[in-house]
Amino acid sequence: MNGLGNSDDIVAPPPRTLTTTIASGAAALWRWPKLAFAGALLLALMLAAIFAPLLPLRDPYAQDLVLRLLPPFWHAGSDPQFLLGTDLLGRDNLSRLIYAARVSLLVGFLAVGLAAVIGTVLGLVGGYFGGRIDAIVLFAINVRLGIPIMLVALAVVAVRGGTLGTLILILGGLLWDRFAVVVRSATIRETAKEYVQASRTFGSSHVYIMLWEILPNVAGPLIVVATFEVAHAILLEASLSFLGLGVSPPTPTWGTMMSEGKDLIFFDAWVIALPGAALFGLLLIVNVIGDQLRDILARDMG
Repeated sequence: MNGLGNSDDIVAPPPRTLTTTIASGAAALWRWPKLAFAGALLLALMLAAIFAPLLPLRDPYAQDLVLRLLPPFWHAGSDPQFLLGTDLLGRDNLSRLIYAARVSLLVGFLAVGLAAVIGTVLGLVGGYFGGRIDAIVLFAINVRLGIPIMLVALAVVAVRGGTLGTLILILGGLLWDRFAVVVRSATIRETAKEYVQASRTFGSSHVYIMLWEILPNVAGPLIVVATFEVAHAILLEASLSFLGLGVSPPTPTWGTMMSEGKDLIFFDAWVIALPGAALFGLLLIVNVIGDQLRDILARDMG
């Protein structure tokens, strides 16, 4: 028998298995090697930071003035027990760099997570309801854009003290504007589409439509914004630490390490170059991931 009406002629697609899922994921990464490489580096750094206490590292807080300013392994006079040398107080640079990554990653991801929640809620509400509510959201965005992030962060940290929680709350409360702008624009576009009108016709609540109908369709741009904001938050944390207003010592941070070594830049430049290179590398990795995700999103939307 022929014709489309014969169900026997319709071949159902094979069910997806774990093997096929892994294979499709590997194929996608093969098409985007930069994303795969940057993602692997970020994952390795995150694992090293998370499991730092389990790694065979020296105590990052242990001081020994006899061992102060030992050079890294590529310099003459280095000690094989300290691959990246020691700082002014004889503390192991390798251990401190890895432990400092925990602070940068934690502040970056948690602060951006908080900012994403604030910005997404404001963008959804303003774009969906419009009118006066949207005007209030736009006013809030404009006020935020007029506030210098660094000056406000400096003032608040100087008053409340440099703790991890304070940094996360400050940066999360100041980095939501891009999320709000992107979500608001996308929500206005999605609200005019037929599926939203149909959902309203069937009696769906406003909250349901915003969270389960519109939000999944604007998640792609949100992820791209989040990657760039993570890099922004990490840079702000390092800047505050460099100025002495970040996480309080003795907790190691890359900004603090650069601040402690700034007076040696013309004598032992590696003291400030090591944390600087670590910060540059992490920012480069995160930005590459953001660029690749933006290209993928642009291709899919095109």
